[in-house]
Amino acid sequence: MKPEVLVCLGATAAQSLFGRTFSVSRQRGELINSPLARYAIATVHPSSILRAPDQEARHTQMKAFINDLRKIARLARTKKAA
Repeated sequence: MKPEVLVCLGATAAQSLFGRTFSVSRQRGELINSPLARYAIATVHPSSILRAPDQEARHTQMKAFINDLRKIARLARTKKAA
């Protein structure tokens, strides 16, 4: 089975698939070349948002996470339209 979109949530998942040098903090939301799926992308694990130091930081991190999810949704819709 080869999925159209592969989403790694967090560094552990991303590094296990893309290599130990992969950095979610530097590469989150970027398309990654992978033989595993047509589109591959990584973002933070949702639990990391809960560990933010304060409400403002949690809000900022949640907005960034939602933006990542929107990008993923656009990729999935692009495939359905094709």
